[in-house]
Amino acid sequence: MAGLATAMSDRIAHRGPDDRGVWTDVEAGLALGFRRLAIIDLSETGKQPMISASGRYVISYNGEVYNFQDLRAELEAKGHAYRGHSDTEVLLTAIEEWGVEEALNRANGMFALALWDRKRRELTLARDRVGKKPLYFGVCGKTLLFGSELKALAAHPDFDSAIDPDALGLFMKYAFVPPPRTIYRSIRQLPAGTYITLRQPAAAADAQPRPYWSARDSAEDGARQPFQGSYEEALDALDALLHDAVGGRMVADVDLGAFLSGGIDSSTIVGIMQDISDRPVRTFSIGFTEEKYNEADDARAIAGHLGTDHTELVVTPEDCRAVIPSLATMFDEPFADVSQVPTFLVSKLARAHVTVALSGDGGDELFAGYNSYPKATQRWEQFGGYPHALRRGLAGAMHLAGRKGWDILGPKSEPESFRHSKATRLLAKWERRARTYGAADAVDLFVRRRDRCIDVEELVIGASTVPSILTDQSVRADVTDAVQGMMHLDLAAYLAGDILVKVDRASMATSLEVRCPLLDWRVIDFAWSLPVGFRFAPSGGKRILRDLLDRYVPRSMTDRPKSGFGVPIGAWLRGPLREWAEALIEPGRLRREGTLDAGSVRRIWDQFLCGWHNHEQLMWSILMFQAWHETWQGSEGDAAPVPMSGPAVAHEAPPAAQRLRLD
Repeated sequence: MAGLATAMSDRIAHRGPDDRGVWTDVEAGLALGFRRLAIIDLSETGKQPMISASGRYVISYNGEVYNFQDLRAELEAKGHAYRGHSDTEVLLTAIEEWGVEEALNRANGMFALALWDRKRRELTLARDRVGKKPLYFGVCGKTLLFGSELKALAAHPDFDSAIDPDALGLFMKYAFVPPPRTIYRSIRQLPAGTYITLRQPAAAADAQPRPYWSARDSAEDGARQPFQGSYEEALDALDALLHDAVGGRMVADVDLGAFLSGGIDSSTIVGIMQDISDRPVRTFSIGFTEEKYNEADDARAIAGHLGTDHTELVVTPEDCRAVIPSLATMFDEPFADVSQVPTFLVSKLARAHVTVALSGDGGDELFAGYNSYPKATQRWEQFGGYPHALRRGLAGAMHLAGRKGWDILGPKSEPESFRHSKATRLLAKWERRARTYGAADAVDLFVRRRDRCIDVEELVIGASTVPSILTDQSVRADVTDAVQGMMHLDLAAYLAGDILVKVDRASMATSLEVRCPLLDWRVIDFAWSLPVGFRFAPSGGKRILRDLLDRYVPRSMTDRPKSGFGVPIGAWLRGPLREWAEALIEPGRLRREGTLDAGSVRRIWDQFLCGWHNHEQLMWSILMFQAWHETWQGSEGDAAPVPMSGPAVAHEAPPAAQRLRLD
């Protein structure tokens, strides 16, 4: 058992290069493996897996509890003593004193953990409130596998690598697999803000995670108990709250810095960091040779104003493209947010100087920063008043006309040389707009605009249209304002399934820990209590965050249009990446693999090349899946483990050994 747990944890060694550990309970058939990135208490007393003072609990835990010093003082007052000063030991003590759920409720941090109760013979898996740290689990054969990354589970001989076509369909729609699904039929993601407790491995297959916090409850509680003060009072309260959140995340026994893009979110975090710190904060940004994507000048100016110790790296298109071959290994599930490339590059830059970096993630979702919110609202105002049945019928007719128009008028060869007529442009426009005309309300329209692929059942062989957190009406927050409904979906689905996955995998691939003060649960709850007008004004989103930033950086330095953190993937696919792309979607290859429909892929590719539709995002999803399939499924369809590592655990009834893995 120990050997398997070690092999699993070694697959995620990048998540914990400083130490390793294994603990086994042979009688129970359980092994916990761990890889350590030492941040707090670098001594032997911080090693994991860690046994509690009473000997009852054993934990393998990835992450940080930022309020551990307050919890420690409270527990010391109750008579508890400590061997070291790690947050892991405090969390274990909190579980002994208050039980699992109360300890989770009191912990303010980012984490994924596996806890073995030696007295009750129970295994508990838990994840932080917003899903900053990942945790996968599933039953393969008679073995329960769990861990921080799928590559850890894939190292176990019982791992079942069968693809879930419905999950693949969702990936083609949204560029990530929405939790709790994964690309594998046998494996699930533990949802954010939940935990499960198991006595038998087989029970995991049907286990229903128990929530201790949810974005939906936060949104609804904020609507029921809104902030009662003035705008200035709200501004002061947010400033104080962020000072506390940032200060807690600046506690580390290693070097620490921050990402600085020059945008509202990261500039606010760095401004507060510098206000707290008695020395220049280390800040990091990357610039691009393509002016459209370059924010380095803005970041440099803000760093100069704040007086940070700033490091900047200008990357070329060749630098970015050089990262692409490693993406399937870095993201061991299909993932297609193109900003994954610059996120890795800025993480790599920061890791050369520090071990921990703070970021501004969460600002858009909490303070209405995305342009998609007003666009969806305005679009709904244009046609939402017409009867739904009429709009649905019109949408179906427009979609059909666009498809037939392509069959009749589209290019028969050399799509890049195709010249559009007025008719082809009109038909293509109809097909693009058809997806939104059938929307039931403004929030539904918002979700449809995010959908990259309407014809999933045609593209993915064996897939069906299944509900997800984005489309299931029953899981939406009960809020009266459409913008709040959109923000809730972004917080619960897009942030957890895309943004945080991107940041975690890209940063941990370089052994860098990233902390997000804006995702402190107290900040989230406070943001939801604010009137929409405090967050979203006619001039744009992030009203209160912009005004807070004015206290640290002049508005003249930050008042500019929102810019994404991306790369010109469309131009690359038509140019230097075309040969790579063509090889991955070669029709004969697709037919042999039997996962994607070759004809559908060719139609999407040709429409992209000739400009009938701007399918660059959908094509990137297709290519990222094909690259993932080549790396992890292999020619025989078997999962191919790739080196990289973190903590691991497994649990199973004797005599077989189950393995679990955590980072």
